[in-house]
Amino acid sequence: MPLAPVNDSVGIDALTLDPYPIYRQMRAETPVVRVTSVGRTFLTKAAFTKMVKDDPETFSSDDPNTPMKPAFQAHTLMRKDGAEHRRERMAMQMAYTPKVIKQNWAGIYRDLTDRYLDSLPRGETVDLFSALCGPVAADILTQILGLGDVDAATMQRWSQQLIDGAGNFGWRPEPFAVSDKANAEMNAHFDSLIDYHKANPNASAFAIMLNAADPIPTSQIYANLKIAIGGGINEPRDALATLIYGLLTNPDQLEEVKRQEAWGQTFEEGVRWVAPIQASSRLVREDCQIGGFDIPKGDTVMTIQASANRDEDVFENGEDFVVFRDKNPHQAFGSGPHHCAGAHVARRTVGEIMLPALFERFPNMTLPDPQAVKWRGFGFRGPINLPVTLN
Repeated sequence: MPLAPVNDSVGIDALTLDPYPIYRQMRAETPVVRVTSVGRTFLTKAAFTKMVKDDPETFSSDDPNTPMKPAFQAHTLMRKDGAEHRRERMAMQMAYTPKVIKQNWAGIYRDLTDRYLDSLPRGETVDLFSALCGPVAADILTQILGLGDVDAATMQRWSQQLIDGAGNFGWRPEPFAVSDKANAEMNAHFDSLIDYHKANPNASAFAIMLNAADPIPTSQIYANLKIAIGGGINEPRDALATLIYGLLTNPDQLEEVKRQEAWGQTFEEGVRWVAPIQASSRLVREDCQIGGFDIPKGDTVMTIQASANRDEDVFENGEDFVVFRDKNPHQAFGSGPHHCAGAHVARRTVGEIMLPALFERFPNMTLPDPQAVKWRGFGFRGPINLPVTLN
């Protein structure tokens, strides 16, 4: 079989600004394609992305050419397979179980949400991205991880600097210099909390990992915390902002969601429509074929969840925000062993608590100018502003 075709024309900037028309064309014409600017073979069909995620033997997370390693200054569990991946994942998984979330964190989520909603000025136009979506996600994560008194602005900055480094597929030196500084700050802060968590066992991820009967190395505890900071703010932040935009630009659906209290369905549709994590890399461990093309051992394929979630073979009107779909088998949280560990947290905080509370508090809020909302991101995506009038 032939090798996949090459695309020399699509650059990272275009994928960052507006990838969806590009992915739609790729699905139709070149669903398996080597994209020169990213140095990856893109897989844009849902069947291909799920197949790869479900087969870690052939498609390894251990991609040696990923910018994630220098960005996080660690070989993280995101880039490990098998027993090594399971050990590090399970080390902090106890903090994320539905039972622990319900018993330990749900009340805190509600209190934080109410506090932020109380601070919003009724009758004014406010950027909810910066006033609500980012800060409340950061404060909730600070509690879950057990990071003490670090403020929301610092958490958001650390998260963005890690993300910018991890998504630096052009290997420019500047994002890594910034992420190096963030790593030094995080390491010092983590160091300052170890004695407290050892003396006061609690349900936070940091304390659970430190006080385990057979703890993973401290360096990997720190790497786990950084992975959670990198993904645990932007995912709920971007999901919440996307959901607000989707509902306010589809008022008929919003009224039906309120009537049925269909907030869970709304959440699933929002993360399908604009997946917070748009793409993931996998190292090909042995020669194989995908979509009629040879994929050689040593190649790196990139599963484009953003595209899979709009695949015409799976979703009717996939480009549109449609809450009441008959079926919604999206891949926004991945598949296989690396299924997103924070999926329960996002569903609980965003879908069950934050979204309904916001629309209950401001039932007549409007989005004055949908065109003013800017969307950005290739690896991670969401609105970067959301000017809403609160009524």
